[in-house]
Amino acid sequence: MHLLSSARVKAGESVLVHGASGGVGLAVCQIARAYGLKVLGTAGTQEGQNIILQNGAHEVFNHREHNYIDKIKKSVGEKGIDVIIEMLANVNLNNDLNLLSHGGRVIVVGSRGPIEIKPRDTMTKESSIIGVALYSSTKEEFRQYAAALQAGMEIGWLTPVIGSQYSLEKVAQAHENIIHSSGATGKMILLLE
Repeated sequence: MHLLSSARVKAGESVLVHGASGGVGLAVCQIARAYGLKVLGTAGTQEGQNIILQNGAHEVFNHREHNYIDKIKKSVGEKGIDVIIEMLANVNLNNDLNLLSHGGRVIVVGSRGPIEIKPRDTMTKESSIIGVALYSSTKEEFRQYAAALQAGMEIGWLTPVIGSQYSLEKVAQAHENIIHSSGATGKMILLLE
């Protein structure tokens, strides 16, 4: 909820979720679809692409293919994408800026290093790069998000997707796996037994 409210989304807009097969990405796909957005997602495995389609995306692209950016451009046409939810900005931000529509917004959720961009890419389209951090939300915002998410689960438009599960004793292995994985599928869970 926080990601989409930060992006000031409107029904009918398009959203591209980079790395959409992880827990956050799948939730964004489901919520964006419920908001009436055209949802596009990327993943690096066939399993990831399938799960994205099952969770609200209209179209999916393999971000490991050399020409996947061209495929996205062909799909959205001249207008571009209104909102991009970016899980790995240090890899994708330059391409994101070129995919945006006029007034488009990139919402940075994650980054694992620096990146150099050309500010002119934001100027020509009057686009924005917005960083988000859930921990900066107020208690009232947390209550609002929790209420909306609970309602979504009760009604059925939000269904958490559980990925890998680890016992608490294997927390170090879970951490290694998430850092070195070739792609997430669902939300990783630590089991307290």
